[in-house]
Amino acid sequence: MSILIKNIVIGKEVKDLLIEGHLIKKIGYNIFASAEKIIDGSGKIAFPGFFNTHTHAAMTLLRGYSDDLPVLQWLQEKIWPFEAKLTEEDVYIGTKLACLEMIKTGTVFFNDMYWHFDGIVRAVTEMGIRAVVNSVVIDFNNPDNFKQQVPRILEEYEKSKDFPDTIQYAIGAHSIYVVSEYALGWIADFAQKHDITLHIHLSETEHEVDECMKFRNMRPVEYLDSTGFLENNVISAHSIWLDDHEIEILKKHKTTIAHIPTSNMKLSSGIFQYKKFTDYMEHVTIGTDGCASNNNLDMGEEMKFASCKAKMESKDPTMMDAETALKIATENGANAFGINGGKIEEGKLADLVLVNLNHHLMIPAHHHISNYVYSANSSVIDTTICNGKILMEDRTVPGEIEILKEAKDCIKNLLQK
Repeated sequence: MSILIKNIVIGKEVKDLLIEGHLIKKIGYNIFASAEKIIDGSGKIAFPGFFNTHTHAAMTLLRGYSDDLPVLQWLQEKIWPFEAKLTEEDVYIGTKLACLEMIKTGTVFFNDMYWHFDGIVRAVTEMGIRAVVNSVVIDFNNPDNFKQQVPRILEEYEKSKDFPDTIQYAIGAHSIYVVSEYALGWIADFAQKHDITLHIHLSETEHEVDECMKFRNMRPVEYLDSTGFLENNVISAHSIWLDDHEIEILKKHKTTIAHIPTSNMKLSSGIFQYKKFTDYMEHVTIGTDGCASNNNLDMGEEMKFASCKAKMESKDPTMMDAETALKIATENGANAFGINGGKIEEGKLADLVLVNLNHHLMIPAHHHISNYVYSANSSVIDTTICNGKILMEDRTVPGEIEILKEAKDCIKNLLQK
């Protein structure tokens, strides 16, 4: 498909933008080209779409189900029992609801760790958004449990070879406290052999560190490094309770940090040490976590909280300025997964949003990026384009009414189980 966007603000200038197929073909003044779709961009600005590097998308079905509890009690007494009820169809519906929310809030990509792999793939394919779909590993530190999961992992990996270009495969080892050392080693070897991205929750709570020291006499990053896990392309979600030595280990391995500000605040997990990563900024990204702990998937909100938390933690108001926050939420996420996106440039993937400059939150126009990061919310996003396809226009996503009805019916059925 070809799309010509006329008179759109790009940076500080009004230009035209031509999309051909999946790519931004040309940016310039007065582009005259035949296109299947012409959009009047007057009064709008183009920004890259967001890259959400840590989600549990189908947990939209648990939004508001259980709040205001300590992390382990929340997981063990509320979340895990509810999740045990979920079928593949439930996860398919919950993931579609998540994709709808992400499209409406300007997200074009998410990295998802959740059960019922096939349901996630089906939902993502239908919705047209980019995603990394993880084979999830939790064996509760029992290698025999993991060995029973290996056939499923191998089957899901084989299925991934037929994925469209918009979907990648990864293995999501939940955490060091529910994945055995045997499993971590197997996953590390398998990932190296097949060049697979790995995804893990790491050092999210102080309790995790204490338990690791108690049973292994090592801190979590040191332990994970000893398994060979970090030799791969790893997305490390949370990464809060780190000492200086652990930070150096992560930097040595070029581990990507998925910073999750809202969930960490809500669960009182801790504060990410942003200041210690300022020399490593190209490897810091932003994620939302799931809707059971956030409770939304709005990356614009995460971007603002990430910047404000960095300033608070460092006691330095210059930390993570608006431009840096936007880059972390877009370009850094794209780079972490080898995706040619995250920027509005010729030759980049056509993954972008059009923001309404006449919205009250974008006025006055002293600084568009500052407004977008600190002032705006998702209501300013008019259009979302992913892989050269319009997923939302005039804030309308095709089929959204049906998706909402399916989700309501799904929840009704789940609560009756």
